Amino acid sequence: MNSGFDDFLTLEVNNLDVDVLTGIYSEETHLPQPLRISIRARLKIADHYDPDTPLSRSKNYMDLKHAATAALPEGQHFTLIEAVADHIIETIFLQDDKVTHVEVKIVKLALSEKGEEIGITMGRGRR
Repeated sequence: MNSGFDDFLTLEVNNLDVDVLTGIYSEETHLPQPLRISIRARLKIADHYDPDTPLSRSKNYMDLKHAATAALPEGQHFTLIEAVADHIIETIFLQDDKVTHVEVKIVKLALSEKGEEIGITMGRGRR
């Protein structure tokens, strides 16, 4: 009987602070801007996870962290934070064919005056 709820597994890495060359300000100063990046990756779920289920049936969340840090090309200026999000999403899809959907939230910390979060959330399904 279908209850209307699909099983899902989402890996999350939240609130990574990363300095990225982005926006007009970075273009003028050649200094990176601080971004707070959160990633959610939805995976094809296994039928069941036993205590000894190997990591290969899921995904290492450090891969998500890598996509938002070391995998961003050093010295590359991204005019839009949308392009940063796109790069992270593409990296995660390339890492693992079990990933079916990726959502990236980017907050521009330099714009915050009183702790508000200003930025974007981008989600893409595997094409």
